[in-house]
Amino acid sequence: MKSYGQFCPVAKAAELFCERWNALIVRDLAAGPRRFTELKRGVPLMSPSLLSARLKWLIDEGVVVRHDIGEKRPGYALTEAGREFVPLVEALGVWGQRWTRRKLREHEMDIGLLVWSLESSTNPNAFGAKRCLIRLELTDQIDSKRFWWFLNQKGRCELCVDDPGGEVSLYVACTLADAIYVIRGDISPASAMDKQILEFHGDGWARRAFTKWLNLAPITQVSSRRSNA
Repeated sequence: MKSYGQFCPVAKAAELFCERWNALIVRDLAAGPRRFTELKRGVPLMSPSLLSARLKWLIDEGVVVRHDIGEKRPGYALTEAGREFVPLVEALGVWGQRWTRRKLREHEMDIGLLVWSLESSTNPNAFGAKRCLIRLELTDQIDSKRFWWFLNQKGRCELCVDDPGGEVSLYVACTLADAIYVIRGDISPASAMDKQILEFHGDGWARRAFTKWLNLAPITQVSSRRSNA
């Protein structure tokens, strides 16, 4: 990592937090402690060796700490210094929502990041104590990437790349781009369903709880101000 060669505190902070990937690591740890494998899923284009090196750097700088999550391999969590940077990461997100939204390009539509986002941020308790299996069909994808299952039970949402068995409570179908547009807040779930951009059917109780299950972040309410959005 290159240094600006300045004692200025802005330069020193920028060396750490403006280095590629670091802000995204803080973004994912802002939700709570994470395992290495979970952090890797949040930055799918980052190699494991680079992620490991960045975590070591952030630990050495006092931004991240190893965290016991009850397994052989430790997890990671933000320190006080790391948590102090979270509002700045959130401000970056608000600016991005307001000024960078446009039609997605092919290289920006990452299936892995989409399904990881759904698994990690949805609200499995939206269905009460009931077991709810949701099948997502990405209609424009090849067979090996077309179907994804989300098993909600015992307060957890688990992503399954193969059908885990049992009754499917809710079938959801859309293109990859449209799924991202809904998650990003470009179109509301209700509007997507009304326009049949998002098709779904299944048990009534599951359909009624779907939007609550999506648990879209408050940032999705930030309107775009980009003229060509």
